[in-house]
Amino acid sequence: MNKYIYVTSLIASLILTGCGKQSFNTNYKGNTEPLLSNAYIRLPLGTVKPAGWLKSQLEDQAEGLTGNLDDFWPDIVNSSWHGGTGETWERGPYYLDGLVPVAYLLNDEHLINKVKTWIEPILASSNDTGWYGPAKNKDRWPLAVANKVLMQYYEASGDKRALNVLTKYFRYLHDSKPDWPDKDWRGVRAMENAVTGYWLYRQTGEQWILETISSIEKNSFDWTSYYEKFPWDSTAVADKKVPYNWGPEGLTAHVVNNAMAIKYPGLWYQQSKDERFKKAVFSGIEKYDLNHGQPGGRFSGDEHLSGKSPAQGSELCSVVEYMFSLEELYEIFGTNTLADRLELLAYNSLPGTTTPDMWAHQYDQQANQVLVSAAKRDWSSNGDYSNIYGLMPDFACCLANMHQGWPKFIESMWMATNDNGLALAAYGPSEVKARVGNGREVTISEETDYPFNGSVKLTINTEKAVRFPIDIRIPAWADSINIRFKGRNIKIKNISTYRIKERWRNGDQIFVDLPMKLRVEKAYNNSIAILRGPLYFSLRIDKEYKSVKINYDNFSYKGSIDWEIDPKSSWNYGLLISKNNIMRGIQVTETTPGKYPFSDTGDMIWSADSGKYLVSTREAPVIIKARGMKIPEWRMKDNSADVPPVSPVKPEGDAEIITLVPYGCARLRITEFPVMDVVLMEDLLRHGK
Repeated sequence: MNKYIYVTSLIASLILTGCGKQSFNTNYKGNTEPLLSNAYIRLPLGTVKPAGWLKSQLEDQAEGLTGNLDDFWPDIVNSSWHGGTGETWERGPYYLDGLVPVAYLLNDEHLINKVKTWIEPILASSNDTGWYGPAKNKDRWPLAVANKVLMQYYEASGDKRALNVLTKYFRYLHDSKPDWPDKDWRGVRAMENAVTGYWLYRQTGEQWILETISSIEKNSFDWTSYYEKFPWDSTAVADKKVPYNWGPEGLTAHVVNNAMAIKYPGLWYQQSKDERFKKAVFSGIEKYDLNHGQPGGRFSGDEHLSGKSPAQGSELCSVVEYMFSLEELYEIFGTNTLADRLELLAYNSLPGTTTPDMWAHQYDQQANQVLVSAAKRDWSSNGDYSNIYGLMPDFACCLANMHQGWPKFIESMWMATNDNGLALAAYGPSEVKARVGNGREVTISEETDYPFNGSVKLTINTEKAVRFPIDIRIPAWADSINIRFKGRNIKIKNISTYRIKERWRNGDQIFVDLPMKLRVEKAYNNSIAILRGPLYFSLRIDKEYKSVKINYDNFSYKGSIDWEIDPKSSWNYGLLISKNNIMRGIQVTETTPGKYPFSDTGDMIWSADSGKYLVSTREAPVIIKARGMKIPEWRMKDNSADVPPVSPVKPEGDAEIITLVPYGCARLRITEFPVMDVVLMEDLLRHGK
């Protein structure tokens, strides 16, 4: 465990224990004995709402695939989960796992009514044994997802029927023989049930629920030992020993299984109280980064784990599932590096793999993505269409599952503390309306364009003055931050969480200034990635969208389409950057995010008013001008940009001004840049060569 994680954990421990005295939140249900008290308490769905550009992003999602999918995609239109005769497995629950929070976070009556057309048949399907869902389904896996749907629906609606269905189902699991084989999804993903199980225990206090979770943990795949030994490292990738198959071994190398499973030891830690399980979580994250890490906080997996090359893809399902795992883990541990990574995923990898209008998505995204097409690529085990932006460019799981990313992130931006306060876990425009102190309801509005800039204003609204603490998360990348409140101006350095415990009055404000300094991250072949705050930056490549027809029907419903994207400018640039002064030759320009915050000039945007696609002329919210130089020998390989040449690269030709935009705004991009040999270049210039 590195020093930063240790300090963060120590601070979270002190907040929890008060140097020996345990605190319990009297406003929200946290863990009680025999469970360990968590660092924070996740607030019920609807407590945190999006604002500003983040609300626009969620509205874009509602106007795109999320709000329209069950109007035209047969797998959802005819789903047995809401009374149809079609698909009976995971796609209905996956879709609802995002639709439910989107509907209630936007308070969208149309979407809420859609939710109810699904929920009523699900509630009615519960039988005397406790089993529920389509009669033809005999597999426990889709019910693990449906459990999370009912959990969220209950929080938003208060409908006690959902709580009763969940209680009956967990009683069924308790009284039934364990059925969690390693060869099946329900076995390797069995502990997904613990997410709802621990929530259900907090609602009811029934001890037998913990017995159920214990049985699941003991009779399913041992992910804790997996993280301790981690068989699929860089050596396994180089030696081509990673099992690219669908057998029991291959399921352990499956990228989505890994993204889900990283939270499983952490979930069990609450009950086991054994530090081994906590260590397994952080060891697992470290091993993902070391062996398969890519920009945007993710790890590779163009179906299976596939190493660190920026040409390898990463599946959209793995992004949203990794986000959810981190949200759960942050609630348990309060370790700020988890929230740092969550922001990286939310603000880079998630928007980078969808179109700005949320009408199309990729199955596999690349860090260095210079062509979007159905051409053959060197994926571990995915199909050739995985790279296009479309309706269902490979397996349709991502089309069903992608919807949870943004709304669950928003839910987790604020959490409750154990001593009746609030914690700012992830930055972004939002509003939290919650009970604090002795039960008084307050609203905190967060006004910011973060992550596009670092200025944050919190305004507290309360009918009467109330004393409660606010925990301010300090990102690891911020060497120092300024916090101003009640006439005080405080510079914060070398701590991970700053706690303000005050008697707050209506209209009180807190200003947080986060330093948006450029920094570099070492990448493949000594290349580098450029970051500013939580945003990665990529080369802007001129592009041409081309509507294509592939081997399935995209139904041409409203904005549903499949896009290939061709480059119309050079991409093979190395960066001219000074190690001693990274800002030398760099110019940064900020603008206010628009309706489509993760768009850039040249993107195609669906216009519902005109019923056609229009070309965006609006630039990305942050533009960086830098110096670059073409590298003629850096070319395409297998229809992707070849791996970057080893840096430093000998300079040839002339320096040029190049434009970088946020990763999430770039459908075509270079994100891992070779670095030119600046010392050699300056020497050549001095000698007139």
